[in-house]
Amino acid sequence: MCTQKVASSFIDTLLTRIYVVYFFASSAVLVVVAAFICLVTAPFDPNRRLLHYFACWWGHHYIQIVPKWTCHFEGKEHIDPAKTYVLVANHQSFVDIIVLYGLMRPFKWVSKESIFKIPFVGWNMLLNQYVQIKRGNMSSIKDMLQTCRQWLMRGASVLIFPEGTRSEHGELQAFRDGAFRLSSELGLPVVPIVVDGTHKIMPKHSNTLCFVAPITVKILPPVSPKDVAGGSAQLRNHVHKLMQETLSEMRREKAPELVLSQ
Repeated sequence: MCTQKVASSFIDTLLTRIYVVYFFASSAVLVVVAAFICLVTAPFDPNRRLLHYFACWWGHHYIQIVPKWTCHFEGKEHIDPAKTYVLVANHQSFVDIIVLYGLMRPFKWVSKESIFKIPFVGWNMLLNQYVQIKRGNMSSIKDMLQTCRQWLMRGASVLIFPEGTRSEHGELQAFRDGAFRLSSELGLPVVPIVVDGTHKIMPKHSNTLCFVAPITVKILPPVSPKDVAGGSAQLRNHVHKLMQETLSEMRREKAPELVLSQ
């Protein structure tokens, strides 16, 4: 048993290195394609929707190339590409980003500043005019909210991780106020998105990927701030409760499958 674990760990480490090499090598090529798309489409596509759709294909294909990362989406119809939303998702792993590109819906990511400095990937984020935030910096948080506000008023949805950082154990953490303040101020619906399975692939503080994991993404119906009395704080609590209940339900449904696979 011990030998099997060592062998499995060695294989995962080797596969992770191969995956990372492919990730950056392919990104070096695809960012050039992204720059060309940006150059051609920017004059008639000011919100850079077409460029984002390319980024969706680019990002999500890193999930699709791994045979045993099965990714199931439920409720995509709740996001109308012609409408504007504040999208909120739980955050279990770095892998959430390439998973959520699979939504194939137009939006602006809100991401920490350090991600924009990663070669190729960060350049693509700059081309897409995604929104930067420096964690723990109040001035940066205010700037982020103002930038999100401007995009929302221009008809571009934004996607925010309201937990603010990845979960240590894959459980839902407390939510911060920003996304819900934007929703309440602008009268725009919040769309809760619940992701499960990515924590197993790459837990926080881990540098090795697990290459066998079922991933489930459930998009809930939009929640209008007009339907929740009590302002942004109550809206935040309401959406957190919905997402917690949904995550628990998803795991109950997955439990028999896990037992059968053992």
